[in-house]
Amino acid sequence: MRTSIKAFAAATALAALALAGCSSGGGDNGGGDDTTPPKVVAFTSGNQTPIGAWWVKDVEATAKELGWDLTMIQGDFDFQKMNPAVESAIGQGADVVFDGFTDIASIASISTAAKDAGIPMFAVDSGTEPNDAFALNITTDQQGIVDQTMGAISDAIGGLEGKTIMVIGHDPHAGIRMRSELAAEAVEAAGATLAGGEIQQVVSPATGRTEALALVADYLAANPNGLDAVWVGWDDAALGAVQAVSEAGASAVVTGCDATSEALAAIEAGTMLATVEQPWPLVNASVVDAITAYLESGTMPSSNFEAVATTLVTKANAAEITPSDKLG
Repeated sequence: MRTSIKAFAAATALAALALAGCSSGGGDNGGGDDTTPPKVVAFTSGNQTPIGAWWVKDVEATAKELGWDLTMIQGDFDFQKMNPAVESAIGQGADVVFDGFTDIASIASISTAAKDAGIPMFAVDSGTEPNDAFALNITTDQQGIVDQTMGAISDAIGGLEGKTIMVIGHDPHAGIRMRSELAAEAVEAAGATLAGGEIQQVVSPATGRTEALALVADYLAANPNGLDAVWVGWDDAALGAVQAVSEAGASAVVTGCDATSEALAAIEAGTMLATVEQPWPLVNASVVDAITAYLESGTMPSSNFEAVATTLVTKANAAEITPSDKLG
């Protein structure tokens, strides 16, 4: 059986619910009295991704358990539609704003609206560095992800020095941008050659798999057997790289990030080397805990940013991991 980390999140939510039962529903933050549930405006631009869709459902279930008056806004990657809708909801009154998987760089107007209204904003994976826009933003450790995946590559190909490694990224996504830059730095610091001389960029996540396939296939066509590894910032594109390596009859190893069902299956089949599990249920439960503390007593987090550890997934443990597209 696969190990599920949802149980931890559920336990955390129940503990928070117990706190809610002892409270006034607004504490010192002006959220209301015994008969007024706290108003929470939640939003995400990434609801069309498996993890984003899971987050929407998880927050809606949490709101029902904890008695929040929830407004959920789903952006479909359309910030011109989403941002004004969130700003309007803030203007109608709220106690807390809850951001899921939306980079702070894309929501400046929302941040301004929340600040002007004196409403704290809490976030899951909204940027990779501390930002005063948030009372709390919890994401994953990008350097840790790179250390884990590059370590797996090094072990598989007998060290990085003298090898040729392609790094595939997608700059508009803050996490992928940061970890792909760190991966490229690791390649060069180890005395390896960065294939193509720079990070190879995928234009759109919607076509990431086919774009990555083309990037790797074109490189291998021009450099037969000239590639030792492909480091990719997320699993869907990594699977395109896996296909290109297979079709070329090459031996390059491929790593990804996200622990999707297809990636785990490829790892178990031996066609993909590794991926990384990011513990989103635990992250979301921690942010919910912080929101609950604020709503109950006005308590603010001691720090506005946290980067949590991840798990390297290889053939040795792939069968034990809950796929990120099967959460909940």
